[in-house]
Amino acid sequence: MMARAQRERVVRMSVEQPLWRALTAYRVLTMLYAVLLFVFTRDKFERPAVAVAFLAVMSVWTLVTLPKVANAASCTKRFLVADLAVALTGIMLTPLADAHAQQIDGATLPSIWTAGSVLAFAIKGGWRWAAFASSFVAAANIVERGEPSRDTFHNVLLVWVASIAIGYVVEVARASERTLARALEIEAATRERERLARDIHDSVLQVLAMVQRRGTALGGEAAELGRMAGEQEVALRTLVSSGLVPATRASEDAAMGAVVRTVEVDEDEGGPGRDTRPCDLRSLLAPHAGSKVSFAEPGAPVLLEAAAARELAAAVSAALDNVRRHAGDDAQAWILVEDWPEEVIVTVRDDGPGIPEGRLAQAEGEGRLGVALSIRGRLRDIGGTAELISVPGQGTEVELKVPRGKAGQAR
Repeated sequence: MMARAQRERVVRMSVEQPLWRALTAYRVLTMLYAVLLFVFTRDKFERPAVAVAFLAVMSVWTLVTLPKVANAASCTKRFLVADLAVALTGIMLTPLADAHAQQIDGATLPSIWTAGSVLAFAIKGGWRWAAFASSFVAAANIVERGEPSRDTFHNVLLVWVASIAIGYVVEVARASERTLARALEIEAATRERERLARDIHDSVLQVLAMVQRRGTALGGEAAELGRMAGEQEVALRTLVSSGLVPATRASEDAAMGAVVRTVEVDEDEGGPGRDTRPCDLRSLLAPHAGSKVSFAEPGAPVLLEAAAARELAAAVSAALDNVRRHAGDDAQAWILVEDWPEEVIVTVRDDGPGIPEGRLAQAEGEGRLGVALSIRGRLRDIGGTAELISVPGQGTEVELKVPRGKAGQAR
């Protein structure tokens, strides 16, 4: 229910609100136009008092009801009917104020202010409501003319078609925004589920795999425990690879929040809650250095947004886990950090046996998503790329690139 309300809020905010603001300005400007039109042509009116009285009422009505056309919620059906009645009254009073109006195709008392009433119907309810309102306006104009000319019918038809077209465009735009909001929601929820899947892969699955190996090595009751851990690992990997990892209520709200921020805030400005503080990537990678892992770094700090730096460091950690699991206990690994003006490159290389051709696709099919989620998925989320190069018998190299502009470089 909350997600649906947020989606509707996104649609109203991104499509309808500018239209309501434009309608508000249109009503004020056309009110002034109608008043000035009468001032400059008042000598042609046989009963100017009638025109003055109506224009005074129309002006007060326009100014008092400005809050009514501020948004869809305040623009009620009762207001729309009353507003249309004011416009129709002005049209029908025109012959009373100006007897020659029935023989001459001139402006009515409300003039183009009448279109504001029809536009309110179009924005509120789409083309059907616009057709309803414009039909009454068309009938009133024909009756007001008494002997309508070809120009009268032409103008009436033009207003009728234009109002319906505007209402239809509003409906299409509203439907497109709902589709976009839904697509953004799905994308945000998918990214949240992938993040949860990465966390599972980097923690729970690794522990289950370790328990299976240790239990098998120890034998006895531990072997049975290892076998059970292996079964649970397979089941959990299947669940992760199928995309059915359940998202919590908090993660769903976070995903929907990402949709709202996408519409409200330009990507270049960054969304609220995003950690944009500079972080030295070297401090996150240095703990990996050891007797079997060599770490080469620049002499100056390698500054990235904290969120991007953490994701990049997590991808490096996942690559080293793969080295430990697949390259053997005696394998040596190297981490190289390159700090370029346009991008940051981190390379993880090992001297293991390498990866046979087709092995990654097979592993992904089996639910082993270390490369797909923990490495490539993380780099994709921060706007980077991950390239894996492996030659059987010559080790494996993982190259992680994060462009400065996308990672939020903070020099």
